[in-house]
Order: sequence, then structure tokens, then C-alpha cells
Amino acid sequence: MKYPTIRATVVTVLVCLVVVSTLRGVHAEDLRRLAYQDPVEAGIDFLIQGEYTGTIVEPYGGPQYVGLQIVARGGGEFEALFFPGGLPGAGADTERSVSLAGALDGEAAYLEGEGRGIVADGFQATLYDSAGNELGQLEKTQRVSPTLGAPPPPGAIVLFDGQSTENLNNARVTEEGLLEMGPTTAMPVEDFYLHVEFRLPFMPYARGQGRGNSGIYIQRRYEVQILDSFGMEPLFDGSGSLYRQQAADVNGALPPLSWQTFDIWFRTPRWDDEDNKVENARITVLMNGIPIHVDREVIDKTGAGRPEGREPLPILFQDHRCPVRFQNLWIVMGEVPPPILAPAVPERARPRRPCFPILRRVIQRLRACRS
Repeated sequence: MKYPTIRATVVTVLVCLVVVSTLRGVHAEDLRRLAYQDPVEAGIDFLIQGEYTGTIVEPYGGPQYVGLQIVARGGGEFEALFFPGGLPGAGADTERSVSLAGALDGEAAYLEGEGRGIVADGFQATLYDSAGNELGQLEKTQRVSPTLGAPPPPGAIVLFDGQSTENLNNARVTEEGLLEMGPTTAMPVEDFYLHVEFRLPFMPYARGQGRGNSGIYIQRRYEVQILDSFGMEPLFDGSGSLYRQQAADVNGALPPLSWQTFDIWFRTPRWDDEDNKVENARITVLMNGIPIHVDREVIDKTGAGRPEGREPLPILFQDHRCPVRFQNLWIVMGEVPPPILAPAVPERARPRRPCFPILRRVIQRLRACRS
């Protein structure tokens, strides 16, 4: 890779030396639990992390709209996914995504992978090909869920509005008026439509299930996973999954410290008079307005959920020792029909035919002869 940067391996070594010198005596477990709630305190790693979009021009090709997700991994290290067509849930060709990795050097991150190079400073990301040719610049963008701030409809039960917690058990509210993880609904639930708004902490050193973990445990049996899976492929235990049972069709996660939403339509299992299950539960989920489960069958309880049964149980907003925060929670009881949605399929950008200069001249001559 010839784009203007020090080799990523060298940069990584330098960054690691700086980190070791500044964090001497700090236990690795303490770093993994480090959780920022304030973007200012999170520093340059958080500034660079995020989503970028724009148009690039490949050699011998036309303009192409693309998306980029950069993930901070702590200590000035970064990973990224590059998507032709846009961002996940917004036109991305997820089957042709490109993985990159790199590190911080000064005030910018330098990443490379699969014949591409990226220089990102938290405001713009410049893309290069393997020969060092600049392909274009992407702008930092901040998507907002279209259902963020949705007001409760008539007949809804308000679970949390920043003040009252009378419809929750074991609720704790922060000084900022946000709900901490751990409460349950004061009432059991069967069929419902639930609106949830949540914010994940920035935990750059954490990995896997230790990174912004919580969950919506329906009837304490079926978990819609909350996790910082931003910038990753959909996983069966990742963000928006039916935990360890079914991955989300699309990873609709936004970066940590963004307010995100789940809109969940749930139909409880049906039972006969002998307590035999005759129909599985069904669920539809929008994550940040993106369909990630559409009328999906839930075949059994998920993970460590309680065994299935006809007795309705409350919803648990799981405490997994990560400082996840909630706001604007409400529920409509009863069988509420979900919106008509097409099941999500891998998104593909419209294929573009390369425009070769020689071929273009031949076509122009043919057209001239015909005229």
C-alpha cells in the first residue's frame, strides 16, 4: 500500500509503546471495563470512530456511492468495514464488504486491507487504491433512528418518561434522568408492541459480550440482544439477535453513545388446554428503523432465559454489568399488527459496468459512422 502513511504495523507498535507507558500499572481487566459516557472524555479514538459516506471514482469506472464504518479497538487501534452502495440498512452491498485495520498516527488513523487504504481524522476519510491513487473523500455522518422520540400512542402504558417509574420494578434513575439497566415491567406481558430507546457506553478495550451488553428479555424467556456490535457482521449473539438462536438479518447498530431504538411486535406462544404448545412465538423487530426480524418464529427460549410456559412473565431490561442507559419506554398491550415489511435480504448496490477508454472510443466511432 502506497498511500501517504507509515506502515500500519510500525504505527501499531509505536501506539502500543505509548499506551504501555501511560497505562503502566493498569490491569487489563480494568481496561476492558473502562466505559465512557461523555464523548469529550472519550478522546480522539471516539472522534475517529463512526460512519462515513460519500462518492468515490474507481480507475476505469464511474462514480460509486459508498459507506464506511470505523470501530475503535482501544490504544489507538482501529478496524473498519467498507461497503459499496452505502451503509448497512441504507443501500450497502454487504456481500462485497471490505475489512480494514490500522492505527492512529498523530491526529489521523491509517487503515489498510484488501487493496484499499484509508486515512480518517474524525471529519473526513480519504480512500486510496493499492497504487496510492486517491479515490475520493467521505464525510463523517451521524444517522438518527426515525423512531427516536416516538410518542406513546393512545392506550399505551408509559414505562419510563424520564420521571415516573410506577410501571417498573427495581428501577434506578440517574442524575441525568436516564433509566439504568436492571428493571422489569411491573406487569406480565403476552402480546404487545414495545418501543425502547437505549444508549451504549463507549468501551474501546472490551471485546465480545463484554462490550455494552444488555438485552430486552421478553417474559424473561426470549432475549433481543443489546450489544455494541457496531461495524461488525451480524452475529447469532450480536446486536439485535435473538440471542444465540437467530442473527439479525442486517446489523442496524449505530456507534456507541448514539441513542438507538428497538420497536418490537411480539406474539406469545399459543397453548392448548393440556398446556401443550401449539404455536411458537413470533416477533418483528425494527432496529433504528431497519427491519432486522420480520414475522420471525421464535422456536424456544433463548440463552439463559426461563423455560417456556403459558404463564405470562414481565419484561426484563437486563443488567449485564455494562452502564447501558434507557429513555422513552412504552408498551401497547394486546395483539398489535406490525407494519407490512418485506423480509430483509442482503443488500446489493446496482452493478456498474466499467467504462474503458478504448471501448468508449470504438463506440463513439460506430455511432459516427451510423450518422
